[in-house]
Amino acid sequence: MTHSAQLNQLLLKGIDTPKLHTLEVYRQGGGYSKLAEILARKQEDVIETVKASGLRGRGGAGFPTGLKWSFVPKDIFPRYLVVNADEGEPGTFKDRLLLHNNPHLLIEGIIHSSYALKAHIAFIYIRGEFFKEYLMLENAVNEAYEAGLLGENIAESGYNLDIVVHRGAGAYICGEESALLESLEGRRGNPKLKPPFPAVKGVYEKPTVINNVETICAVPYILKEGADAYRQYGTEKSPGTKIFCISGHVEKPGNYEVPLGFSLKDFIYDIAGGIKEGKKLKAVIPGGSSTPMLPADAIDIPLDYEALAAAGTMLGSGAIIVINEHTCIVKIVKRLIHFYRHESCGKCTPCREGTNWMATIYDRLEKGEGKEGDIELLLDICDNISFKSFCPLGDAAIGPVVSSIKHFRTEYEAHIAGNYCLD
Repeated sequence: MTHSAQLNQLLLKGIDTPKLHTLEVYRQGGGYSKLAEILARKQEDVIETVKASGLRGRGGAGFPTGLKWSFVPKDIFPRYLVVNADEGEPGTFKDRLLLHNNPHLLIEGIIHSSYALKAHIAFIYIRGEFFKEYLMLENAVNEAYEAGLLGENIAESGYNLDIVVHRGAGAYICGEESALLESLEGRRGNPKLKPPFPAVKGVYEKPTVINNVETICAVPYILKEGADAYRQYGTEKSPGTKIFCISGHVEKPGNYEVPLGFSLKDFIYDIAGGIKEGKKLKAVIPGGSSTPMLPADAIDIPLDYEALAAAGTMLGSGAIIVINEHTCIVKIVKRLIHFYRHESCGKCTPCREGTNWMATIYDRLEKGEGKEGDIELLLDICDNISFKSFCPLGDAAIGPVVSSIKHFRTEYEAHIAGNYCLD
């Protein structure tokens, strides 16, 4: 298995090729080349190949993809595939790149995945703000229909598939799968109690598999090259490559694809060029705004699901946010909490009231009006949200609060005692 710095080998290979978004150029690079061959395989074999590859969901949860597919009841039809393209996690912009530059990779992955699931309708739920990406995706879908790659009797295989592109309306909560399905069916995007899980009762109360854009885009390589080829990259428990979005105080922000298990420290300093303007590192949020932050002395760690979990954080969506030495941690967390308060759907009390009270406390701290006991009050509110909210948004909101107090408590104390930032 390789952990080398060979970048952009699978999903981002040739991503800057002119007109890659068109069917003609995508096919020149080998796109759809083995479609007929794959559609001639038994559906069960396709699922077993994805299982054997070890591909895990790239939306944040990291659940094994092939295993998720196998949960669909075998005797209930119709069933559906839903692609979650509602990329709303702050710091995350990988799916947008794939949608914009290489929409046919997603479409090819959808055809393979839908065939494996014996689904004949697939939905792409795309973030409302991605208007240009929506237009490009629609154009790619139309090209695929015209070429006989969608619709009836795809590649003369006897398999039929339709793709529906559905625009969301800009709600972060609709990245949660049950809220996404509610929105897709035309209702307010509020989360639903589980079980039943979507694999049993999803769209139109029928079995539904929901996968992230990056996850589905990995499927064509796996089915064309085989599970072993995919496992050449990454680690035993976290196989394959991952697109990481790096932003914040680095010289070269952007999207980079590396094998899972690649060093976070090397990623920041070698790939992203180090900290901007020669300043020092203070903290890193490794997987999107909802994942607990790490201090500068804890970044010599592999970028994989297991290592980050052991360090008390998560891989999440793979959005690395870099924070330099002159940035106030309290101010950063204040901005994040205001985001989560705004995006809370308000359905459950812990999240609705907890995010509001935390936002109030952070406003007070930043105005120099902090009170003795504010740190303990924040932690108490977090405790009353943790695992007590209806959906994961509440737990997402407390990640930056608890971790920032753990690693940077002195900054909070300075806001309370001296009414100032340390930096």
